[in-house]
Amino acid sequence: MTAIQEKTAFEHLFLSNYESSLKNYESQMTYAMNCVKRIMMSQNPYSGMTPLDVKKELDQHFPVFHPKMNQNQQAVFEKLTDITSNTIHVSHPLTAAHLHCPPMIPGLAAEAVISGLNQSMDSWDQSGAATMVEQYVMNGLCGMFQLPDGDGVMTSGGTQSNLMGLLLARERAALKFWGWNIKKQGLPKELHRLKILCSEAAHFSVQQAASILGLGEDSVVLVKADEKYRMCMEDLAACLYNLKENGELPFALIGTAGTTDFGSIDPLEEMSSLAKDYDLWFHADAAYGGGLVLTDTHKHKLAGLEKADSITVDFHKMFYQPISCGAFLVKNRESFSFIRHHADYLNPIEDEEDDIPNLVFKSIQTTRRFDALKPFLSFQLVGKEEWAEMIDHTLLLAQETFELLKKEREFSVYHQPELSTVVFRYMGTGILTHEKLNQLNYQIREILLKNGEVIIARTKVDGDACLKFTFLNPLTKMAEVKKIIRRMKEIGEDETRRLQYEQT
Repeated sequence: MTAIQEKTAFEHLFLSNYESSLKNYESQMTYAMNCVKRIMMSQNPYSGMTPLDVKKELDQHFPVFHPKMNQNQQAVFEKLTDITSNTIHVSHPLTAAHLHCPPMIPGLAAEAVISGLNQSMDSWDQSGAATMVEQYVMNGLCGMFQLPDGDGVMTSGGTQSNLMGLLLARERAALKFWGWNIKKQGLPKELHRLKILCSEAAHFSVQQAASILGLGEDSVVLVKADEKYRMCMEDLAACLYNLKENGELPFALIGTAGTTDFGSIDPLEEMSSLAKDYDLWFHADAAYGGGLVLTDTHKHKLAGLEKADSITVDFHKMFYQPISCGAFLVKNRESFSFIRHHADYLNPIEDEEDDIPNLVFKSIQTTRRFDALKPFLSFQLVGKEEWAEMIDHTLLLAQETFELLKKEREFSVYHQPELSTVVFRYMGTGILTHEKLNQLNYQIREILLKNGEVIIARTKVDGDACLKFTFLNPLTKMAEVKKIIRRMKEIGEDETRRLQYEQT
């Protein structure tokens, strides 16, 4: 074994104050930036390559996954660019499928700082100022959402935030009903009696969280949605009454501020009142609609959100931040005591006595990225007025698309948009069975994707195969939407003739 030298052969591989390190960092970051720029210059939102085609190209460029020394950087990044050219161009105006936003440039700049500094947000001595920046952002969010006694923590996104909301609700319920501390004692025998209520249009992560928390998916009671796909308050009242009559223990109510398919916002004000009457933990999933807090035009739609015990916020939707970037807020900062743990090697109790902030006590993650820097930097460089205009534009685009599709005899629209999604169905002008019409709608989407022309989403409503626009890109214009609709009609006519021939 050779003695460790003062100067090593690894200097250029790690970011440090060595000249070779800084030079290599700048070189590879430039190559990476040029890779992204090439994709941004693409005329289409996707290359059209099939999964098998992409696999073949990947295997051709990178046949074996193992470390390789002394490869030419430029050659490697050129191969990487060839592969990543087959990713989805999420910033393209014709990408309008999912709640997957184009990231704004300040967030991308923050990502470079985040990766270079590589802070771990669990303890003060692994993050320093990064801890204070995250807490600054949480304080600001609590002010924004009118939670004067609240607190929060960054998360990976809505699924984790919803899990945390139900975790705190479960802990509170066990103490309330049985004086039982699940954190210390494990799951009580009567746990199966606990029930969660949410709309049938709520995010799937509610059932997922119930499963993870040992409650089981059957603990989730799905409340009917009304004609606007919002929670039906009459059915909610009936569900609560029936649960009580049957000896069940409702403990959590989930309100959705922006459902995934329809962008519908549940009646949060009324729900908060009912939650108070029944002493339920009221969790609001505002992953989609939380961004409305930045626009005076639509902010009123979030009325009642400030009464929630916990709130899910996603920065990687209407706040236009790179994935992943979410937050979980609580109305009462003491709620985090339900998950507080101390480890002598990480966040000893003495640190709290000395006012040393270790954020791990608020999270179900230990190692976390410094993701708070993305909204922090973006808020410094983009004004509230600009932000409001961007959000207002996407909501107006959805409304105008709805009005246009209503006039087109080939389409049926399922709802008037409340946020920026539009669900519709191509009906055509020919006569097709329900099954063939379902097939036709999915084919329209598939052909657009295979051609690399347009990316839209699919869903089902009461057995009907539907198509969906999700407008999160402030750069998308109505002219581009009209172009998509024209192409859908062209494809629809061609495919209808083919399917009619099959029917005969």
